[in-house]
Amino acid sequence: MDSTQSRLRVLMLPWLAHGHISPFLELSKRLTERNFHIYFCSTPVNLSSIEPKLSDKYSLSIHLVELPLPSLPELPPHYHTTKGLPPHLNTTLKRAFDMASSTFSSILKTLDPDLLIYDFLQPWAPEIASSLNIPAVNFFCSGAATISFVFNAMKNPGVEFPFPEIQLHDYMKARFVDSPNEDHSNSNRALKTFERSSRIVLMKTFEELEGKYMDFLSRLIEKKIVPVGPLIQLPVPADDHDGKSKIIEWLDERELCSTVFVSFGSEYFLSKEEMEEIAYGLELSKANFIWVVRFPEGDKIKLEEALPEGFLGRVGEKGMVVEDWAPQVQILRHSSIGGFVSHCGWSSVMESIDFGVPIVAIPMQLDQPLNARVVEAAGVGVEVKRDRDHGKLEREEVARVIKEAVMGKIGENARKKERDMRDNLRRKGEEEMDRVADQLVHLFGTN
Repeated sequence: MDSTQSRLRVLMLPWLAHGHISPFLELSKRLTERNFHIYFCSTPVNLSSIEPKLSDKYSLSIHLVELPLPSLPELPPHYHTTKGLPPHLNTTLKRAFDMASSTFSSILKTLDPDLLIYDFLQPWAPEIASSLNIPAVNFFCSGAATISFVFNAMKNPGVEFPFPEIQLHDYMKARFVDSPNEDHSNSNRALKTFERSSRIVLMKTFEELEGKYMDFLSRLIEKKIVPVGPLIQLPVPADDHDGKSKIIEWLDERELCSTVFVSFGSEYFLSKEEMEEIAYGLELSKANFIWVVRFPEGDKIKLEEALPEGFLGRVGEKGMVVEDWAPQVQILRHSSIGGFVSHCGWSSVMESIDFGVPIVAIPMQLDQPLNARVVEAAGVGVEVKRDRDHGKLEREEVARVIKEAVMGKIGENARKKERDMRDNLRRKGEEEMDRVADQLVHLFGTN
């Protein structure tokens, strides 16, 4: 974007989950470097976690805007985020977010931005923007393969998805296709947000990984798909967190590629049975590991009670179990990490590829099962197969795949493929984001 042009003012409205707020924030940072001014709109509890991540560099170009949600007795303000939210309150949070649409309308009228960039769960946002003659663009924070699979099933019932490598295992269909009405509602919402986007859709992906899926999706929704790249959130140098130094020091003592990082994101809580099978799988694999264990807020139990009896004593110095939080980016970029046991949240997939870490895929919900198929199809990881009848995890299979990722040929090949993708991305440098900025400027200019 030509720096002599007046600044384009953009209002960002992500969904209230860390996996959405983080890429929206990274996109915001990159756009400010191209003469954009950003208004970043979210709930106070989310903004309080964002503020420390904004260095002085962005103090004049990214303005945080509070979106208070209506007061509901079962949803106090500290639950106005998906982080630590008890699963039974997910629907309530979405309802409260919808109820805040009139407040958002007032914000949009007051700020009068040149452009709105919004997320996948709020089809009301582009409608409000349209009524004010403000162009609105959907930024989708997950992959092209997953959403094109869903939209193909919705728009072309009975028509097989044209990429046989991207299919659901039978045991995952109950969680994904035959899911409760809420999930179908989410799919309908997502389709509306795509359809209401002004001519283009931004997507957190890149050509080398998902080029053919982006092309198919573009034909399906009749809009141009504009990839923004992986948008890895680099740590703020001054940012610190209790236990960070201890973790990195522990990794420093491990051999090259000898350790797996285990994390299932901030919004999925393992059942007792899942935790046991993963624990025994780690123990059987004999690999070093760092495991981040999380419990819903207000429902925390002692770590020793959640894990198999005697587990911590048996693994000893081979394993480190951390409660609630660990510096994922710093861990994945460490030379001792040889695999990532992951739920396959899209941000985690992007980070693994960027840091050249093979993925041990254990998808749990939402888009994760299809993300795992993308991981396998691209050769950057391998999925842990479950019991065919009930979809249960089995410790022997967990151990087998971890061994393959850390010590076997599969891991070696995955590391090479990830390095090739990463090198291609870095060779392109800032070209991709320059194209994104140009598309947004053009959209504003022709509205």
